[in-house]
Amino acid sequence: MTHAMLKGSNVPLEATAVRAVLRWTPGQGVPDVDASALLLGADGRVRSDEDFVFYNQPRHPSGKVWRLGKKRVAQGLSEGLTDTIQTDLAGLDQAVGRVLLVASAENVTFDRVRALRILLYDAGAGESEPLAYFDITPQTGAETALICGELYRRGDVWKFRALGEGYLNGLEGLAGDFGISVDESEAVTEPTPEASLPQPYPQQHQPLSAAATTQAQAPAPQPFPAPAPQPSYGYPPQPPRHQPAPQPSYGYPQHAPAHAAPVPQPSYGYPQPVAPMPDPNFRLPPQGPQFLAR
Repeated sequence: MTHAMLKGSNVPLEATAVRAVLRWTPGQGVPDVDASALLLGADGRVRSDEDFVFYNQPRHPSGKVWRLGKKRVAQGLSEGLTDTIQTDLAGLDQAVGRVLLVASAENVTFDRVRALRILLYDAGAGESEPLAYFDITPQTGAETALICGELYRRGDVWKFRALGEGYLNGLEGLAGDFGISVDESEAVTEPTPEASLPQPYPQQHQPLSAAATTQAQAPAPQPFPAPAPQPSYGYPPQPPRHQPAPQPSYGYPQHAPAHAAPVPQPSYGYPQPVAPMPDPNFRLPPQGPQFLAR
């Protein structure tokens, strides 16, 4: 029996492995939709970035959750597109309490996606009827990522809940809310519609080579010459070229101009030079020159 679900409703699952199939109708201007899954612990967050299964990391390291990829399927008289996540519920680590099933479109809002539906199948039952389906209607139409539903554990029983919760900042914003470390240099980039699985894993940052490290550590070229180094503490700084030279301290003789001959100064404590002796033949009149006879 197939359960037609409403938003917020849930259904118990007897299957030990399920396929969650996202299906929509392609057309002019309709974006390509990608399915993803996040494995959450008891705190509602991922344990590491490895708990994010998406187009650049299509298989969880445990091998219990993986992305099957896209297919074209018959949809009444028209053709539909699907993208699928398969989960081995019986083999999941006990630390995983929830698996979010996510749909995303790169920089395109979901109001342009027609007839979006998530269908849940028993993975061990072949091409049987779906266990449940949920028609997803965006709340505002401006969403670029949606949590379509979740697989969650209640004791020993797994259940599926229909959600349809939207995000305006795409898969990157949604994943970040649940603990995924999103690096801008490794931005979550949607693949082209023609891309097929398996997709390469995200490349890790590589250390710089020795040449690159040397270049990165080299000082940037200066547009003007670097200022002259200042003398050590205790020594007077050199005056700028455009200012006059500093004057000597108070009490010392001033320097003579460069164009004048310097006047020799006697050394301190030594006798002063003696004036020249008078002419020995010079005689004054007895009463001075004013009394000479005329």
